[in-house]
Amino acid sequence: MNHLVIAPIVLPALVAPFIIMVLRYHMDLQRIFSVASTLLILAITIALGVQAADGTVQVYELGDWPAPFGIVLVLDRLSAMMIVLTSVLALAVVLYAIGTGWDQRGANFHALFQFQIMGIIGAFLTGDAFNLFVFFEVLLIASYGLMIHAGGAKRFQAGVQYVVYNLLGSTLFLFALGTLYAVTGTLNMADLAVRVAEMPAEETALLRVGAVMLLLVFAIKAAVLPLHFWLPASYSNAPLPVAALFAIMTKVGAYAILRVYTLIFGPDVEVTAGLAGDWLLPAAMITLAVGAIGVLGSREIGRMVAFAAITSMGTLLIAIALFTPASAGAALYYIVHSTLATALMFLIADQVMERQGGRIAARPVMQQSGLLSVLFFVAAIAMAGMPPLSGFVGKLLVMDAAREHDLVWWIWAVILIGSLVTIIGLARAGTLIFWKSHGLQDTADQAVVVDDSEDLLDGTSQAHAAQTAPSALPLVVCFGLIGAIVLLTIFAGPVTRYADATAEQLFTPTAYIETVLGGGQK
Repeated sequence: MNHLVIAPIVLPALVAPFIIMVLRYHMDLQRIFSVASTLLILAITIALGVQAADGTVQVYELGDWPAPFGIVLVLDRLSAMMIVLTSVLALAVVLYAIGTGWDQRGANFHALFQFQIMGIIGAFLTGDAFNLFVFFEVLLIASYGLMIHAGGAKRFQAGVQYVVYNLLGSTLFLFALGTLYAVTGTLNMADLAVRVAEMPAEETALLRVGAVMLLLVFAIKAAVLPLHFWLPASYSNAPLPVAALFAIMTKVGAYAILRVYTLIFGPDVEVTAGLAGDWLLPAAMITLAVGAIGVLGSREIGRMVAFAAITSMGTLLIAIALFTPASAGAALYYIVHSTLATALMFLIADQVMERQGGRIAARPVMQQSGLLSVLFFVAAIAMAGMPPLSGFVGKLLVMDAAREHDLVWWIWAVILIGSLVTIIGLARAGTLIFWKSHGLQDTADQAVVVDDSEDLLDGTSQAHAAQTAPSALPLVVCFGLIGAIVLLTIFAGPVTRYADATAEQLFTPTAYIETVLGGGQK
């Protein structure tokens, strides 16, 4: 077995308790170990991505117990792409948190951060449905702590809402797994695929119930309307560097829908045919529309970016809901773009909030206003899917994949109008924050309205932050994410070919199933 497959899970699982037990009072050493761990995870995931690029499927049997009796990790093109994306984002966020000092505003940031990485990567690599639940809980427990990092009443209130909503989702997840196990006698994904395909039609009522419950769970994680209510308040009130890391968490839900409803309940399975796409497509279109309206109506920059993330998820889920190889390839390209663009917007929003608070209104000129306005302009173009950046390419791919669908004109209209409304909302915010401020008094110590309680979510005075000379590292991270988006645009051809090959592997899961159940490598 290739032990590199489990390495990106084991490494943060070892580093996190080491930071808590040994480095608890040494912030500099915490930072060194956290960055070193994240860099090593990035190197490992890139190596795994190279190994999976030719279509090879690798299985790692924990305890040397073969599937379906033991828990397995499975590396294929899709899981490799997602763990590389996770590690790239994790490196950007940890460097940003260090550069801005966010990691010092509360306890155990770096330990929780490592546990979060462990949970996300584990969810992408696992080949067992119950183990997917376990990794969901690991990443959610870590996210609970990161959400309320630095304290504050509004942050704590949003954190409680986030916890309650996700605990309900976790409970439903357990019910779904129990139902599937009662019907099939297994929770290994490859074994489930075989047994579901062999089940007689008259014995599939409970199977359909389990499939529907699973879809609801993944829809909660992916913030599909009407199950999206937790996201705007949770993401906008969390520390925005943490919200940038959460950009990959909604993708876990999208990944799970793609994996489960192509492998286990695929298009060729008659008893569950159309079960996901029939209601997921209209829900995704409404999600996109509501997110765009939220962007236009937001009065706080953090909330605006949270709604922009919902809009982005709506576009992604439209592609997934079509359930064709072409639409899946478009969805995979858009996943990469959406994750990078959403994280970039949250980090830029944090830079603005540190200098002049969170409200979208004309304020005195902030420090580095010109540089931040350029960053915001580029990020807004990427987030709204306007040319020439990768968001435009991704939306074109989604629209092209929908050409043969019965609702093609509705899909195109929702995507195009949603993009227009989103760019209008982002342009309005940019105008108020960066342009109209030039008519006000240019005084650094007045750049923040200190008594604006809604802007002071933690114990750190925004006015003090505005007067402190900003570090260059956060801006370097933002430019790095822009560079990644530009590279994604330039190399759209090779990335699209990889995404199409990944989609083809998803919709022909024979190699995956045979490799997992045979315990070998194909």
